[in-house]
Amino acid sequence: MKVGFFPLDDQLDLGTGSLTPCSQDHLVHLAVWMPFEKAVRMLERLTGVHTSEATARRQTYRAGEATLAVQQAPSSDLAPTSVDAAHPSKMIVSADGAMVPLVKGTWAEVKTVVVGCVESKRPEELAVSTQLSYFSRMVEAQTFTEQASGEMLRRGVDQADQVCAVMDGAEWIDGFVDWQCKDAVRILDFAHAAEYVSEIGQLAQAAGTVLPHDWLSVQLHELKHEGPAAVLREVRNLRDSHPEGEEISKKVAYLEKREARMQYPQYQKAGWPIGSGIVESGNKVVMQARLKGAGMHWGPVHVNPMLALRTTACNDRWDETAQARQALLAAQCLNQRRTRQSERYEHLVFRLQIGLLLLQTRSKPQPSVPKVLSTPSPHAKASRPAATHPWRRPLLAKK
Repeated sequence: MKVGFFPLDDQLDLGTGSLTPCSQDHLVHLAVWMPFEKAVRMLERLTGVHTSEATARRQTYRAGEATLAVQQAPSSDLAPTSVDAAHPSKMIVSADGAMVPLVKGTWAEVKTVVVGCVESKRPEELAVSTQLSYFSRMVEAQTFTEQASGEMLRRGVDQADQVCAVMDGAEWIDGFVDWQCKDAVRILDFAHAAEYVSEIGQLAQAAGTVLPHDWLSVQLHELKHEGPAAVLREVRNLRDSHPEGEEISKKVAYLEKREARMQYPQYQKAGWPIGSGIVESGNKVVMQARLKGAGMHWGPVHVNPMLALRTTACNDRWDETAQARQALLAAQCLNQRRTRQSERYEHLVFRLQIGLLLLQTRSKPQPSVPKVLSTPSPHAKASRPAATHPWRRPLLAKK
């Protein structure tokens, strides 16, 4: 089938394919929340537009790549929403990583940062994180830190009066906080610290130490309401009781190194959350809900485009980002048409030049070529017998 070109396509903002821009946007929006096959069926059910799963996949990846380009462009500062413009006095930042399945049975880490506002109606109530927004990418730590700057600036983290960073002990998260909000109050996720305390107790019991049945709950209550001092003394005693236990020593050293980040009574009194549940749920909301379905495996080049679309949808910025995305796609389509037009023009000029050369060649008179007579070779044998040959003698004379 030949691909045609219509001059009104540019004026009507029509892209490639049989779907209108509105149908393409609906299809991509559905494919962000559900598998491609279900998105196709849902589009037909809601709008009566029929298309194929391959088209849904192709259009979604194309829109994702455009969204990725818009978000990464330095001059693409999207207009902040009313929530973004508020710049609350207390904000929370929490980052973490989760694994995504890739093709050929491999896995890769998707890093996610969640930015939110910290609110508490009464001093005795626990702090609540609200107005959450997400940023996710499958990239190296330094690249992720740089690319997440747009979301951090948009949310006004640099202008907030107070910022806390609730995180686990991963080194790349420390580097992220150093880059984005160096003065943030750093809090070790309470569940993460509790897991280390629990593992130390289990290793000590496996080594022969008898602990009370409520040992863990007592230690965690002490850690949460009194601070880490007594808990660290307890785990040091277990370490000293089993000097051969290397794992116990490593885990105790891990907690000792982060003692300043386990002052949970002070954090709660200041109105800060002590858990990183917002980023744990962020991993599920942004990445796992769409990219870790049963039997799903993704090509590495398709993960970030899907994450760009997922964060756009989860941040309630779909319509806003769609305008910039469609403008970019329209510009790309126009460039492709101009490129094809230029190639066709060059091809026609080339054919015209070849035709002129052939006409010129045919119109010129052809010079006559004289015949060259061949000279017999001196070594060539005579074709007839000589006069003295016996065959030349009369028959009666032969004796």
